[in-house]
Amino acid sequence: MTEAGELIAGKYELIEPVGEGGMASVWRGVTHGADGFVRRVAIKRVLPALAADGQFASMFVEEARVVSELQHPNIIQIHDFDRDRKGNYFIVMEWVDGLDLGRYVRAFARIGERPPWHYVTAIGIEVLRALTAAHERIDDAGRPAPVIHRDVTPSNILVGKNGVVKLADFGLARAMDRSSMTTPGTVKGKLAYMAPEVLHGTPASERYDIFGLGIVLWECLAGERLFTGKTDLDVVMKVRACAVPPLHDLRPDLPAALVEVVHCALALDPQERFGSAREMQRALSAILRTHPEPTDAEPLAASVRLALASLPKPAARA
Repeated sequence: MTEAGELIAGKYELIEPVGEGGMASVWRGVTHGADGFVRRVAIKRVLPALAADGQFASMFVEEARVVSELQHPNIIQIHDFDRDRKGNYFIVMEWVDGLDLGRYVRAFARIGERPPWHYVTAIGIEVLRALTAAHERIDDAGRPAPVIHRDVTPSNILVGKNGVVKLADFGLARAMDRSSMTTPGTVKGKLAYMAPEVLHGTPASERYDIFGLGIVLWECLAGERLFTGKTDLDVVMKVRACAVPPLHDLRPDLPAALVEVVHCALALDPQERFGSAREMQRALSAILRTHPEPTDAEPLAASVRLALASLPKPAARA
């Protein structure tokens, strides 16, 4: 059993768990180096129940390989990849001192507000920069080798207290040069953020991620979930129908151009969405250029600190 204070590979100390998904857990940790050097890191470990599963182990290796090749300031970077003393894989990644987008939105809800639309838009632009880097990836032979994230959700968008936005968790990513990593018929990702065409058996494409970000932006701006249901089947049916309530009816204060961008990203037909993450990024950037208030890292950082101050403090661990 993993415990706080455990030292793995002789230099990575586990401090406390900060999250767990279907395949791995994530810990806040520190790297110990020579002469008292320490650095805060995030340590991702395969769950014990899956550590012996060859398919999951292969996916974990694939995640490390793919993300290590995506060098971009808006993508969480990998520092190391290794095995612990039991032979189980772990990934050491950069630590973001801040919060994820879901908590950011909930923090504003606690004080009866919605996050300012121009900050949500600015965050969306940074996520699109990350997606552009992944979608436009070139392999060592100079050939296009796009990576589809396939899990663009609020919990995977991190906003630091320094105002820097990072896209995390490429655990569901599909590198086109390793397409065999995806078992046919296997539905991955969070159901409420899936694109409807995938439910019809269409392979995930760059427009899949655009749809996912469209859901994220719609929810942040509307202050409610888009595709909900009492059961997974209910959610799947709503995703399949892709009935998106008009955002302007819920937020008449939003710029018409912003509403148009979000709804374009959420088009049922992938061909009616933005052709690329870069194209959508340019559309959002054009909107912010007409906004008088700054949306760079400094004011965004201030809003993150405000959000953190309004959230309850984590319970002390024994």
